[in-house]
Amino acid sequence: MGISVNGVEIDDVAIERELPHHQEAGNPLKEAVHELVLRTLLLQQADELGMTGGDDDARIEALLALQVKVPKADEAACMTWYRNNAQRYTSGEMVEARHILFQVTPGAPLELLRATGEAVLEELLAHPERFGELAAQYSNCSSGKVGGSLGQLSRGQSVPEFEQLVFRLGEGELAVRLLETRFGLHIVQVLRRVAGRLLPFEAVKSEIAAYLDRQSSQRATHQYLHILVGQANIEGMSMEGADSPLVQ
Repeated sequence: MGISVNGVEIDDVAIERELPHHQEAGNPLKEAVHELVLRTLLLQQADELGMTGGDDDARIEALLALQVKVPKADEAACMTWYRNNAQRYTSGEMVEARHILFQVTPGAPLELLRATGEAVLEELLAHPERFGELAAQYSNCSSGKVGGSLGQLSRGQSVPEFEQLVFRLGEGELAVRLLETRFGLHIVQVLRRVAGRLLPFEAVKSEIAAYLDRQSSQRATHQYLHILVGQANIEGMSMEGADSPLVQ
């Protein structure tokens, strides 16, 4: 493929060996090459610093430990995170919700579904008592047979965008806009809320500190990789960024 990093070629054999690790990516070939470029840069940096002992992974780990300094999260930072993200540490919180799903399929263009969904939503805003009837008529989810009921949902049971909405709606509240997820378009209503219990700060402090340290480490490592990329002579591909499984 004619790719080189500071004069060192990345050959097709190396790319083929790396490719299976990126099959879930949107562009597996691009991600594999991207990863190989970053690894090559890091190993070259390790060589420059005389870090030649151990296998490649050990050398990269030692290099990052030496070059990327990350301050530990203190108690004040942990408390701020805890207060701003209380929902993450609330145990037992649930909502009883129902929905009408307009599923996107090759035979049903998104704009047509959106127009239908908005018409149904407008009717429900005027006549909310028709929810069960319209769910049975329009929903592409099996829940339509039971009035669109999804039962009780706790956090982590639905896709993030759906979860964010249902846990934001008040009891009895019908969302005034269609919600778009990978499943299609949804009309969503929360029927009942069950309040959870906020876990004490002391019980989750170590978990929060570990999370904040990990996030800080990833940001610092990304910055370090960006610096290496900016200083390198990379031929044969464009490096838009330094996101990499190396720092995940």
